[in-house]
Amino acid sequence: MKVDFVDVEYSDENAALPAEAASQNVAIKKNDLLAPDTGLLGAADKSLLHRSQSRAFMTDDGMPMPTEFFLSSDPSAIVEHTKKVMYLEDDDIAHIHEGSLNIHRLKKADGSSNVRTIQTLELELQEIMKGKFDHFMQKEIFEQPESVVNTMRGRLDIANKTVTLGGLRSYISTIRRCRRIIFIACGTSYHSCMAVRGVFEELAEIPIAVELASDFLDRQAPVFRDDTCVFVSQSGETADSLMALRYCLERGALTVGIVNVVGSSISLLTHCGVHINAGPEIGVASTKAYTSQFIAMVMFALSLSEDRASKKARREEIMEGLSNVSAQIKSILELDSSIKKLCENFKNQKSLLLLGRGSQFSTALEGALKIKEISYLHCEAVMSGELKHGVLALVDENLPIIMILTRDDLFKKSLNAYQQVIARGGKPIVICNPSDEEFKSSEAEKIEIPKTVDVLQGLLNVIPLQLIAYWLAVLEGLNVDFPRNLAKSVTVDMSLAAAWVPLCYLQEAYDEIWSWVLDCTGLQ
Repeated sequence: MKVDFVDVEYSDENAALPAEAASQNVAIKKNDLLAPDTGLLGAADKSLLHRSQSRAFMTDDGMPMPTEFFLSSDPSAIVEHTKKVMYLEDDDIAHIHEGSLNIHRLKKADGSSNVRTIQTLELELQEIMKGKFDHFMQKEIFEQPESVVNTMRGRLDIANKTVTLGGLRSYISTIRRCRRIIFIACGTSYHSCMAVRGVFEELAEIPIAVELASDFLDRQAPVFRDDTCVFVSQSGETADSLMALRYCLERGALTVGIVNVVGSSISLLTHCGVHINAGPEIGVASTKAYTSQFIAMVMFALSLSEDRASKKARREEIMEGLSNVSAQIKSILELDSSIKKLCENFKNQKSLLLLGRGSQFSTALEGALKIKEISYLHCEAVMSGELKHGVLALVDENLPIIMILTRDDLFKKSLNAYQQVIARGGKPIVICNPSDEEFKSSEAEKIEIPKTVDVLQGLLNVIPLQLIAYWLAVLEGLNVDFPRNLAKSVTVDMSLAAAWVPLCYLQEAYDEIWSWVLDCTGLQ
């Protein structure tokens, strides 16, 4: 197959042209094509440029070699075929004809360059294979001891008690001076933002808001130039988050992206950001991305408070906790078989209640989401302090209840909710720290989790909930990796997706009516 690949522009020094120069030359060419006699941009400097074919698809003798083109929304889909990729930008059209690829711009008047860089994927094929595991979700749960280390690698220096986030270095002083920080996300990413809200408020002492992207847009929430808006997304392509990002950019706010996919739309559009380095996540239910987002944002908070002497001891305590997280997650994963046995008691159940308080409420929300999306079992997360305000009416000896009761400043208040459940005949499953004597084996089933710094406890508490969701689905014989009605990345506006279904049925009804009219009238 003959390949005439994308042209690349070089200066005399054999270096790639800066964006401004490339854009200017593209604008000159377009101007020549559209209005050659106007001369508004002047003539192109022919001595400045050399045009050359990309060498990425050429043989040693310089001849184009046979090749194929793969089109994909995610690099993991093509890594088994090629590691050479080119990312299209907004308004790009890729035209492939007879082995030739050409890039065209939908908006010709913007003067943007149509030169695209060929990049090499660092993704390995074994990273997107199940290996010894039965499902991708199971594999990704058990990868978390390594994925959290990858998130911290090169950033957290325990010996010198420092945190370095290179992607934020140029903007960290600006963020420290901002009026407020707004976290904007969807689904699991939203829960990770809620989980770290407390540590940001404590260390940075800046007002924090956590918003669902769809609701944020629906309300047209006010955003100002001295706000910092943080967008958290595993894929970096979530439609609602992208629309919220553009909304904030239009209002002049500083934007930060926290994503897992390099080259994603959010990473390209934000001013600065952090790549969480969790590795590819294939299963629809996000697991290791949640824990890596959690750690990345805790390190973000540590960076913001670096100039506060009053927070030094607290920062060092949190860093010490981060250094132990990987080993603690590994010890929790050893409970896998006992959690599987525990899940057998939930067979034929229709509903489940999850209780948490303070920062553990976000853990309860994330656990409830995992159980709902994977096992199709209705699960509601409730703030323990709200138990008496209606939810207590549901509690009896038959309702399965999971309570997060690890020790923190709110432990005594959370213990009150436990006593309320016991008094009504409930026998909850309690996620607690080792050797907690408050929970008798006759009253509750215990899942014992290692104790860590209070702001990191939710990172450990979510692991058994991920395992519970996984085993509930497996025991029901469900498709764990690809649950019904869900996609890994929500890249469309759900209001449009919802409207499409009735439109499809409307077309079918129209066809049937028109067929009936033709039959009745004898017209063909």
